[in-house]
Amino acid sequence: MENLVSVIIPCFNAERWIAEAIDSCLNQTYPNIEIIVIDDGSTDHSLEIIKRYEKKIIWEYLPHKGGNYARNTGFAISKGKYIQYLDADDYILPEKIERQVSFLEATGADVIYGDWRYKHHLPDGTSFLDNVEIAGRQVDILESLLQDWWTAVASLLYKRTVVEKSGGWDESLRAAQDRDFFLSVAINGAKVVYQPGCYSIYRRYGNVTVSSSSKPRWIESHCAVLEKAEQKLKQMNKFSMKYQYALAKSYFELARESLLMDDYSQYLRFLEKTLIVFPDFKRNTSRRFYLLVQSICGFRHAERIAYRIVLLKKSFN
Repeated sequence: MENLVSVIIPCFNAERWIAEAIDSCLNQTYPNIEIIVIDDGSTDHSLEIIKRYEKKIIWEYLPHKGGNYARNTGFAISKGKYIQYLDADDYILPEKIERQVSFLEATGADVIYGDWRYKHHLPDGTSFLDNVEIAGRQVDILESLLQDWWTAVASLLYKRTVVEKSGGWDESLRAAQDRDFFLSVAINGAKVVYQPGCYSIYRRYGNVTVSSSSKPRWIESHCAVLEKAEQKLKQMNKFSMKYQYALAKSYFELARESLLMDDYSQYLRFLEKTLIVFPDFKRNTSRRFYLLVQSICGFRHAERIAYRIVLLKKSFN
């Protein structure tokens, strides 16, 4: 008999989508699946919809404590050898779990990820599937995650053992939870493999994303994730030069995001973090003027000039 796969779906006010998420799991070609839906204190009709599935799924209702608490609760209930996390507003295609289980078992890997695509929902009520996002094979998954590489939560499948070693989902985070969780898994030495093929759909509504709806929250959450990863790597004596540079690059990206928000003190804070982690940091860019200034005057002076240019552009606008 095939090994059991546990699909864990946290749900909060997702009455519009939760049935499609559950149905996408029930329609899997892989025969041995348990579907665990944790309702995180929904105030809409989500729970009513969940209850209609009766014994086809396992469900639990909790007071609202956030998606990560719901994911951890779902994992505690689960019994599967493999773990699939699925957000309530996303869905997976029928062959997804069968293909990934087969590939995991053939390769002896701990985690597998594939390609995915956005499903855009527009204000006029129409929707469309975007081009496939090719996740691609990452030479060093930890290095990629420390930089700015990302793959959709639904595109992954985990062995239970690596989820246990990770310590679970960080319930204090308000954004960047998936990056943090995957980083924890990778830092603990999980073998991660890539399988080409798109079987995961990630919904997007207009131009609103977590980062655009609350940019300060997004920046602070990513900063917390990076600081936690840095501390773990140092504790485990794994903070090599390439990981230092990758981390510095992410701090620099947060600095630039802060600059675009006109938060100059935050911008300076992240620039300092960049140089503390990697004192010889240099920005890679296609802008020739920046590269020229950086090569002559150094990274700090190049950034000072870039900051003044940004201010000038904003004043003209």
